[in-house]
Amino acid sequence: MRCTKPLPWVVAVLIAATACGGPSHSAPRPEAVADGPAAAASSAAPAAPQRSAEPSAGLPWVGVLLDGDGHWCTASVVDSPRGNVVATAAHCVYADGAAAADFSFAPGYRGGATPHGTWKVRTVQVADAWKAAGDDADAHDYAFLTLEPDGRGRQVQRVVGAARPDWASGPGRRVTVTGYPNKDHNPADGPISCITDTARNPDLAGSMVMECGGFHDGTSGSPWLADGRLIGVLSGGETDTESTAVLFDARTRALYDRAVKLSGA
Repeated sequence: MRCTKPLPWVVAVLIAATACGGPSHSAPRPEAVADGPAAAASSAAPAAPQRSAEPSAGLPWVGVLLDGDGHWCTASVVDSPRGNVVATAAHCVYADGAAAADFSFAPGYRGGATPHGTWKVRTVQVADAWKAAGDDADAHDYAFLTLEPDGRGRQVQRVVGAARPDWASGPGRRVTVTGYPNKDHNPADGPISCITDTARNPDLAGSMVMECGGFHDGTSGSPWLADGRLIGVLSGGETDTESTAVLFDARTRALYDRAVKLSGA
């Protein structure tokens, strides 16, 4: 697991006890989303898959989880009705029976700067199976966070945009993965990106694997974008050249719907 946040955490974030279900939104809103020309440019494939990630300009809706000790994982804004939902890996925000507390999301982070501002995390949503089994529930290693408005009363999606999720992708895709390695592997302290192909993960049903170097500690939670759509987040890998992600599916959507229901609470 590519996460180095010290444990234990104090539970100070609301965690819902049961799933709410219900349909997701479908109406378009004025916030930018990862479709159209901008998305096509961000997911344009090179002639051959990359074998190693490279420093990049990043994406405005991708950033880091941040507290007074620095950043430890990557996260991204997910299109939602209120515009305040973020996706990351479950192991980044919930471990040893406790949720992370008193932390924020900083989109577009680079070299210690937060050019778009920061948004305080309000709630943490992880699957009940993850709460019960933690790392033994790798098939549920994803989480959705809801955010408070910033100091000017703005929701994060209004400021930086968001990626639309795909709840039914197959594992064999050309993906763009953007993340933030910790500074010991990333002195510039900025985003890296890799465009490469994925395959079915033979070790975990419902997940995919990619071979691309550079995804060290800190890149857990990095969004995997296929044709501009979010199909999963980086959850692990045996080495720093092999990374895995659980494919978003109906169970993931139910957790997202739970977060959406609480996003205005």
